[in-house]
Amino acid sequence: MRASAAPSVCLGCRRISGHPADLGFDNLPPVPSDAPARPLFARCLARSAAISDRKGGDVYRRRLLAGLSGRVVEVGAGTGVHFPYYPESVAEVLAVEPEPNLRESAQAAAREAPVAVRVMPGVAEALRAADASVDAGVSAGLLCSVPDPAAALAELARVIRPGGELRFYEHVISRRRRAAVLQRALDASGVWARAMGGCHTSRDTEAAIARAGFRIESIERFTFHPTLLDLPVAPKILGRARRE
Repeated sequence: MRASAAPSVCLGCRRISGHPADLGFDNLPPVPSDAPARPLFARCLARSAAISDRKGGDVYRRRLLAGLSGRVVEVGAGTGVHFPYYPESVAEVLAVEPEPNLRESAQAAAREAPVAVRVMPGVAEALRAADASVDAGVSAGLLCSVPDPAAALAELARVIRPGGELRFYEHVISRRRRAAVLQRALDASGVWARAMGGCHTSRDTEAAIARAGFRIESIERFTFHPTLLDLPVAPKILGRARRE
């Protein structure tokens, strides 16, 4: 993921104590330069999210975010597809998205969100947030596409307070041997990654989360592919982990 040094955008932010600095993400170091625009990929991702929700994906999004409270960082926010499902117990969401077209869509979605959402550029490996400054992190469709999942998870561990949560909804390598072989072959070809914004189909994300210093408290494994194009990424995990 890449990022922009452009100023953050606060859309519909609630003033917790009457001053924007109270929201906790001001006066922080700049982020790296912006990601290259991928308008075709952005349109495909938006269409895929809409189809997913029509076929039941919204149920998983609700479960991903249920019970969250306080300050939350969502990395790889995309079009802002999760924003409508944040519970009102959340004080603010720092939504990080590097791709300019997706970020523009997320900014529009933030205006309609039931909670305060600040949309800003950034990279998963260098979040513009102070140490232990958030109560929870959200990773959904992120860890398949970052160049270094371990670095991204280490950065999430840095900004989540001790005892805070990581919520995750990711696709993973299949537990079926033949399907896993096909996923690895697809990744080795490079075709899928080039077409899908760097996505890898065969990462063992559950193991990566555990290695990063998070204690997995609950996890669901299931298959979900709203379209035929989603078959390589049908094996999913959804759960929560605790920052130790």
